[in-house]
Amino acid sequence: MTTPTSTTPTPAASNPKRKKALITLASIVVIAGLGWTAYEWLVASHYESTDNAYVQGNVIQITPQIGGTVMAILADDTDFVKAGQALVKLDPADAKVALDQSRANLAQAVRQVRTLYANNGSLSAQITLRESDVAKAQTDIARATDDLNRRQSLVGNGAVSQEELKHAQTQLANGKSTLAAAQAGVAAAKEQLVSNQAMTDGTPIDQHPSVMVAAAKLREAYLATQRAALPAPVDGYVARRTVQLGQRVAAGTPLMAIIPMNQVWVDANFKEVQLRHIRIGQPVHLTADIYGKKVDYKGTVSGLGMGTGAAFALLPAQNATGNWIKVVQRVPVRVALDAAQVAQNPLRVGLSMEATVDVSNKDGKMLADAPRAAALVQTNVYEALDVGAAEEVRKVIAANMGRK
Repeated sequence: MTTPTSTTPTPAASNPKRKKALITLASIVVIAGLGWTAYEWLVASHYESTDNAYVQGNVIQITPQIGGTVMAILADDTDFVKAGQALVKLDPADAKVALDQSRANLAQAVRQVRTLYANNGSLSAQITLRESDVAKAQTDIARATDDLNRRQSLVGNGAVSQEELKHAQTQLANGKSTLAAAQAGVAAAKEQLVSNQAMTDGTPIDQHPSVMVAAAKLREAYLATQRAALPAPVDGYVARRTVQLGQRVAAGTPLMAIIPMNQVWVDANFKEVQLRHIRIGQPVHLTADIYGKKVDYKGTVSGLGMGTGAAFALLPAQNATGNWIKVVQRVPVRVALDAAQVAQNPLRVGLSMEATVDVSNKDGKMLADAPRAAALVQTNVYEALDVGAAEEVRKVIAANMGRK
């Protein structure tokens, strides 16, 4: 007797609609996988993104160059200031006293140097006078010699006594002594003239070392009075004001900071595995959390850091230990921003950003290989102070040069 074979159909076979749905779903999954693979290969592989990016900028510390007591505070946090605008004023009383003293010292130095130049003429006259003494002594010697010779010729005849002869000899000896003294006087006068000329030759009065030393002291004192007012070196916004009225501050004490908004950039911290295709000059698209996706900043890779954040940390990691866990490191990539976009949509130092680098073009360099051609930042605010100091020196020297 044979047992009938079971021919119970599977659920999918018994339900054609379900089978069709499963085939459709599988097709969708396959197509989605292919689409994702194509996207990764054709699009996503050309970009590197990170949300570990932050706005950075130059935080310019305002520090006094001299010590003093704070008399006035002319700017506060969030204020916009222009380059050259006074921010803090110190009590200038001590500096003004030193300035008056240095003016007097320079005037005295100019007059003393004028005396040195005037002494050249008087010493030359002294030489002429001494030389005339030599000529007179030589004349006296010649006359005394003639008298002595005449008396010596008459001694044998008894016309001249021995006393007169000795007197003539004494006159000649005295004349020779006078001549020697006059010649020594000429030599001494010449030495004095040479010594005085060594302090004056080849140098005008205003370039004399004594005058220049006093002039340098005057410049120092003048600059100290000008530095009692602390100017803003650049245009920017005030931040981190710590100075208070009446505070006694020393040179170099941080009082506040200036942040120029036209000097900001982004440090995007990419993982080390993302750096293989990043090059200098590649375009970067950035968005800031403060504005969201509606503001798209355009930037350019301007450089790659020379070390990871961990390497430059205050307490660097020591990986040569028994228990070690690998941590993926990040390297800061500096992104230069479009100044016009930053002016239209201002940023703040420390704001979070999202950065996406287009790595399609890999012709650029990973590291800069040439030095910077010009100064990164500079200010001309302090040059005017030295110009005023030079003018002050010129006026004091001119006032003490005397009539010409």
